[in-house]
Amino acid sequence: MAKILTHPAAAAALLAALAVSAPATAHAATADTSCYGGAVTVSYGDAVEFGPYTTTSRCADINLRMVGGDAEFVWACVKFTRVGECNYWTKVGRSWKTIATDVKDGSKFTVPLGVDLEGSSARVQIAF
Repeated sequence: MAKILTHPAAAAALLAALAVSAPATAHAATADTSCYGGAVTVSYGDAVEFGPYTTTSRCADINLRMVGGDAEFVWACVKFTRVGECNYWTKVGRSWKTIATDVKDGSKFTVPLGVDLEGSSARVQIAF
């Protein structure tokens, strides 16, 4: 039968010993914790509105860039769930562009997209 540690000091000592003897893993150290490191990649044509997503503390803004496709640019906006309408449309090319600023953590949103020419394709990344 396993013993359950009920004394806080004994439990803390056991946890400290395990932390010292446990092998170090590189997962946390090598994970890209930057805003862009958590970007989601989607393709216009699979859908025209992406999400829903929920903002995190990883980014203060919502950012987007094109990473593929034959479109020269896309039009993007952020549609916050609580509002239900686009904030404003932003023209986005192959560099990161902010499509919503100073967004509160935990905000739910979708990203509608449009391409420059009907029938064009676009692959984009959304960082939030």
